[in-house]
Amino acid sequence: MIAELGHYALILALAFSLVQSVVPLVGVRYRDASLMISASVTAVIAFLAVAFSFAALTDAYVSSDFSVLNVWQNSHTLKPTIFKISGVWGNHEGSMLLWILVLSLFSALVAIFAKNLPGTLKALVLVVQGWLLSTFLLFILLTSNPFERLIPPPLEGRDLNPILQDIGLAIHPPLLYFGYVGFSLTFSFALAALISGRIDGAWARFVRPWALIAWISLTVGIAMGSYWAYYELGWGGWWFWDPVENASFMPWLLGTALIHSTLVMEKRDALKIWTILLAILTFSFALLGTFLVRSGVLTSVHSFASDPTRGVFILAILVVFIGGSLALFALRATTLKPGGLFQSISREGALVFNNLILATATATVLVGTLYPLVLEAINGTKISVGPPYFNLTFGPLMIPLLIAMPLGPLMSWKRSDLMPVLARLYFVAGLSLAAALIVASMTYGGPVLSVLAVGLAFWVMLGALCELAERSGKKGTPLKTRMARLTGLPRTVWGSACAHFGVGLLVLGIVGATAFDEELLAQLKPGETMNAAGYELTHEGLGVRKGPNYEEEVVRITVRKNGELIARLEPAKRVYQARKSTTTEAAIKTSFLTQLYVSPGETFPDQSAVIHVWWKPLVVLIWFGPVVMAIGGLISFSDRRLRVGVPTKALKKGQPANA
Repeated sequence: MIAELGHYALILALAFSLVQSVVPLVGVRYRDASLMISASVTAVIAFLAVAFSFAALTDAYVSSDFSVLNVWQNSHTLKPTIFKISGVWGNHEGSMLLWILVLSLFSALVAIFAKNLPGTLKALVLVVQGWLLSTFLLFILLTSNPFERLIPPPLEGRDLNPILQDIGLAIHPPLLYFGYVGFSLTFSFALAALISGRIDGAWARFVRPWALIAWISLTVGIAMGSYWAYYELGWGGWWFWDPVENASFMPWLLGTALIHSTLVMEKRDALKIWTILLAILTFSFALLGTFLVRSGVLTSVHSFASDPTRGVFILAILVVFIGGSLALFALRATTLKPGGLFQSISREGALVFNNLILATATATVLVGTLYPLVLEAINGTKISVGPPYFNLTFGPLMIPLLIAMPLGPLMSWKRSDLMPVLARLYFVAGLSLAAALIVASMTYGGPVLSVLAVGLAFWVMLGALCELAERSGKKGTPLKTRMARLTGLPRTVWGSACAHFGVGLLVLGIVGATAFDEELLAQLKPGETMNAAGYELTHEGLGVRKGPNYEEEVVRITVRKNGELIARLEPAKRVYQARKSTTTEAAIKTSFLTQLYVSPGETFPDQSAVIHVWWKPLVVLIWFGPVVMAIGGLISFSDRRLRVGVPTKALKKGQPANA
């Protein structure tokens, strides 16, 4: 009965989302405040209905109700409760319901908390959100019903894909969806602005907090997904340029550009056309990612569905929303005023340069992702575009961006002079060069480009600190005065410096883990030892261990350094009986920022085992860097100007907030 109620709740949500899509639009047309206010009411009711539906599906998973087809296909009575809950979105139907839940949640948040939005703008934003919500509700009801019954119900389920039975599934997809779907609000704000014809600095301030929420979630979500793949797949890598990895990375790149662009628009009332276009494209690329994952056009460990009917439906959604929004943009773009003018050497110019690089990088990733699919569709030729292409195209694009990163914040708005800015960074350049030389001396004969990359990472990190130092006062300013100025800085300044520092940490981690790592492979009998990066790894024998719904063969390894025992590792091969499938469980020893990564290979009757070992210096920074970046985003989000928005009296002299 609960499953049926969950299904009916989705139908109810569709009805209210359709009302949300139409009635407030009529209110805007005839300036009827009561009809415009209905957008908020219907958005909250639609969210409550979707939330009830999601709770009903979760209940079916927790109670192992195998009369629900989706539960039977993706669950098992012996599966731990946490994996039963996360299994709700570990499949196509459930993940689409999570997508819709997040979409309706963002609509409800705007309805409840965006009190300073002008009434017309708020109504139009919720109308566009209603269009999106009703479209995806139709999709799930017509092609992907998560509550379809299975009669008679089986006694046991087929279990979830073993790779997904990990805490990563509980964290990674929800964070990604908050990022993906969060950018639907910036998309809605852009269309609302194009429809109303009002685009100004106040609009940018309204949009920026929502863009920050989405960007923070997507940043942490991508980092979490990277670490999940790193420790779960037993391959020793953290990024493979998989098409679905790229599908989440491209919206992140454009979202980063969007945040910078809204800053210029808010401060200088410039880059209006560029900001609107970025707001549209960022969510458009999120929709593209949805199509790639669920259409069956590619094979990936990330893919959920391969039903061509669903793929055609999602393709139609892409055509309608992406094509329609770009058509509206083309019609309205000529009516937008360019806003404030500025010289190329200025803070605005630096931010434009940043956005051009990020947009070009996105295009590069898009070409590498879609070219094999397009080529196969045209003539049937199957090719793969892998890391070599992306490393040789994406990597060089990032170099000028990283070089320019410390320069932009030190430039003046509207017009600046490059030489004084460079002079203020001479100390940073000297320390960065010193760091590169130290690394070169420690890795004599190693890769030269990697040494330069280390210097570039320090240039970015120290440049972020230099910005704060410059804002605290000139040389000779009393310490008390400096501290007072620092504490008085806007939180957006602190957030920007923190995020840039995180980028430097990420670059340093990438260089350390890819250029200076060691990899060894050996077959050891019990009692035999192998040496890796100064560690002695001894094979102590094999063992068998049982879990709640699996059985695993464990390779017991002791790790010593200079004869002293420092760790006991137990990498394993895990067999899930329900699906008769095997996963590799790596064992990792972390020493500050460096990790010793051990993955098991084939085992033999004489108790010998193949052991694959990686030593990865500074690899922890690959995930710590994005966390620092996200913290920077949170600091910026906490700025009172963004949380409160534009004061009502500043919207338009004499105009009420709900006008």
